[in-house]
Amino acid sequence: MNKPMKIALTHTGNPEKHQFYIEWLKTSDDIEIIPVSADANNLDEISHCDALVLSGGVDIHPKFYGSDKINNTIQYKEKRDEFEMAAFRFAQENNLPVLGVCRGMQLINVIHKGTMQDLGNTLDKVHKGEPDKSHIVNIEKDTILYDIAGKEKSEINSAHHQALDKMGEGLIVSAISNEGIIEAIERKDKTNKPFLLAVQWHPERMFRFQLENTPLSKNIKERFIEEIKKSIASKK
Repeated sequence: MNKPMKIALTHTGNPEKHQFYIEWLKTSDDIEIIPVSADANNLDEISHCDALVLSGGVDIHPKFYGSDKINNTIQYKEKRDEFEMAAFRFAQENNLPVLGVCRGMQLINVIHKGTMQDLGNTLDKVHKGEPDKSHIVNIEKDTILYDIAGKEKSEINSAHHQALDKMGEGLIVSAISNEGIIEAIERKDKTNKPFLLAVQWHPERMFRFQLENTPLSKNIKERFIEEIKKSIASKK
């Protein structure tokens, strides 16, 4: 009997939202989701996993991208930032596929020496919402995301008040909103590198808009699982 595929999933800090990821990722009994977090102090669990998902959640502390613009209305979680940075680096060093979602995408950009910006009131009307808002993204050709989606435009959900500013080193934009907001990133040089895709939207809860079977939810999940299987096979 084959061992189950194990996916390390960082905890969002919200049990309901965390469960959305589990239900989205666990497409069969052969997949086991392993929660990892600074609170659990279980970074070593990732060494037993086959992939990593960096979930959404609270803003990254600005000090990690060289900014002193502290938002006093936000309760930052620096230990989470440090834990997830270590988790990402471990995944990269051990050739594990990685998927970043919302905050997860922002964290990957920061790790690669990129920066963040606040959207402001005008763009918040399009991108920030509880429950989520929805809008169209434009997908760049010759990217992993375009290969996944098979189209140049698609609808996504949106729930963020920050966005990437300066792009991190070695990363490229794979999707952008009509307002110019970076919506997805991936590695520029993919040669002999593990799968890496990060998106600003929440594919795990696009069911709220009946979009769970669209390319930017269903296809991303299927491709991620496929890449994990390929990664496991390559290490046998």
